[in-house]
Amino acid sequence: MKNLLPLLFLSPGFALAQFVDPQNVLIDNVNIVAAEAEGVGAVNILIRDNKLELLSRERIPAPEGVIAVDAAGGYLVGQLALGETPSFIILDGDPTTDFEILLDTDSHTVFAINDGELRRFNLGFETDAIEAPAEEPDLPRWLAYTPPPLAVPTNYGDPDKFNQWQTENTTGLFTAAVVLDRQHWPSQNSASEQQVGDLEEFEGGEIRGFRVGVIGTLDYFERPWVYTVFGATNAFDKGFEIDDQDDFTWFDYRLDIPLTDGINLSVGKQKEPISMERVMSLVQLPMQERTTVSDALLPSRNFGAVVSGNALGNKMSWAGGVFNNFIDAEQSIGNTATQLIGRVTWVPFASADDSNLVHLGAGARFSNAKQGTRFVTEPEFNKSPNFVDTGLLDTSDSSTWNLEASWRRGPYWLHGEYVRADLDAPTVGDPGFRGYHVTGSWILTGEMREYRYQSGIFGPVPIARTVHQDGWGAVELSARYSSLDLTDGLVDGGEIDILSLGANWWLTPVFNVNLNYRFISNDKDGLSGDVQGVMGRVLLILE
Repeated sequence: MKNLLPLLFLSPGFALAQFVDPQNVLIDNVNIVAAEAEGVGAVNILIRDNKLELLSRERIPAPEGVIAVDAAGGYLVGQLALGETPSFIILDGDPTTDFEILLDTDSHTVFAINDGELRRFNLGFETDAIEAPAEEPDLPRWLAYTPPPLAVPTNYGDPDKFNQWQTENTTGLFTAAVVLDRQHWPSQNSASEQQVGDLEEFEGGEIRGFRVGVIGTLDYFERPWVYTVFGATNAFDKGFEIDDQDDFTWFDYRLDIPLTDGINLSVGKQKEPISMERVMSLVQLPMQERTTVSDALLPSRNFGAVVSGNALGNKMSWAGGVFNNFIDAEQSIGNTATQLIGRVTWVPFASADDSNLVHLGAGARFSNAKQGTRFVTEPEFNKSPNFVDTGLLDTSDSSTWNLEASWRRGPYWLHGEYVRADLDAPTVGDPGFRGYHVTGSWILTGEMREYRYQSGIFGPVPIARTVHQDGWGAVELSARYSSLDLTDGLVDGGEIDILSLGANWWLTPVFNVNLNYRFISNDKDGLSGDVQGVMGRVLLILE
């Protein structure tokens, strides 16, 4: 055990020996000295089995058998490459501003490791990381049950950024994103052409979305309120080869108000709290678009109020809300449909370091359906006609419920959902429509999606080392199967089954390119249509 360095901690009555294994160690709060790392700030480094496993600005829970140490903002010089054995030293000062440090490294080196051997150790232990996860810092955080529609940088509270500001009573961050798509349909059989027409007219590129928004805090209260305002042009309904653009639309505007330390109220236009896939932001998902199941049976956004919180030591999340779209409909509340919605999630199993976790969830939605009910969707490509459609149905009310389950172990994630909607519509035989999907994801570069206990969802793909840090970014492969049946009673809305494959590459947290392939089977009007589609996408986010 020559590579283990014993350190003694004295406490009343006994001495506790701790060991730092240089081949299995977590180093918190260290700055990397490299041109590519300029402006990155302090990071955390996980070395396991003598290989660099993870490098992140986010806090890394210490895995079992790994001791965490605090670099106290020291400066790292040396060799770091994911999956390889690191060799480096940590200095107690910045050698780029004080050259004398490099002339006397013997005095200024607080940690040194070479090919798995510990050469110097003068760091403090991170006892919080060893015994239990540290408490979240007392900083503005997103209180809403649903996350912001765009990725938010980890340093969103930094007023030195050009797109951020801070006054005595408010903070704010302006952000924007553009999504560019290129669609190709490799094949379509004759039955599909009879169902939806020739898909060649839907070939080519489009601006899938251009979104802008402001997020921040109102600090007039003991517990700061968080505001979110986002809008988008509808230009993504047109190809970028077309000049016409539709109007600008506000699709998120809400206030998130902390009622107590654990219970929050969100008021305004927002997502309804049902289904993990619907609650998560589109940029957090492994595929480019949500499934036909979610798009057809679960509305996206609505105006209402949601109360949410946690129970069972944060192992359970719950949310419930009431919604009515009278503002967008420009009608009175009494003439528009009202919905009651709720969702509960539970983590029945999680390993000590959260790397192995099981999630279960259920949700329900009731609507008085005053404006009728219609279920319709495209085949998980935005640049496409509708493939299944019930038409507008005269309904007295509708009830929708869903079940969901996830298993995530390290870079692997398997998720599935089942949704069913039952209509009180005697004129068409009181139909019930249903669908499900199963999605698998593998992050080849080894990163692990964070599980967010507050709302029972998974976060976006983290990036251990971006291309600006001589890394590969994060690379993810995914596969999905979805099925939706809109035929029941006297309604022939069609049935659609889709097999999807995806490749997702995050070069940096604000630059993503991805490719999706789908094989689509559509049974409608007594015909069986088969289609293949491919979509390439580029996503750019203003940091």
